[in-house]
Amino acid sequence: MKEFNLVIAGIGGQGSLTLALIIAEAALEEGYDVKTSELHGLSQRGGVVPCHVRFGKKIYSSTVRTGKADLIIALEPLEALRACIYGSKGKTVFLIDSERIVPISSSALGEKYPSNEEIKRILSDFSSKVFFIDASKTLKKEFGSAAGSNVFILGVASCSNLIPLKRESLFEGIRKIIPEKYFGMNKEIFDLGCKVKI
Repeated sequence: MKEFNLVIAGIGGQGSLTLALIIAEAALEEGYDVKTSELHGLSQRGGVVPCHVRFGKKIYSSTVRTGKADLIIALEPLEALRACIYGSKGKTVFLIDSERIVPISSSALGEKYPSNEEIKRILSDFSSKVFFIDASKTLKKEFGSAAGSNVFILGVASCSNLIPLKRESLFEGIRKIIPEKYFGMNKEIFDLGCKVKI
């Protein structure tokens, strides 16, 4: 594999950066050259938190170029639209948590938040492979909280062969990035994601 380009889009508190670090650690574990890029400073304010992870034989830049993403993981539907410029119709797969978090700006200004169907239609110009995943919804049902939706979608991506890293390496990434006391629960969440068929 020459290189793999991943964009993770989310808002503060959803674990975008955590997910990027898990994947970066897993790629390092497999001996790849890894570069990451993320926007700091907004994660505690509910702001947009885009993260890029690139790995391969030799990587020179930390940011994914327009139209060059292999995979875009969006932890919130509107964030998938913000990341659409990295998509390419014959190349990119979008994995999107279906649960919407309407920005305060939208509700305050009375702006319409697009439906998931509208978002999918718009994204069809950037990819023919757009999948909505009930990550947050499933976790709320199983655990009473949406925490871990990032790891759930990682499980979906891994077991759908959308990310070229071994399951064991991803678990090692989780072990290194997430506090040890939460490892068992995150492994369970990952395995729950594995059951999703796309």
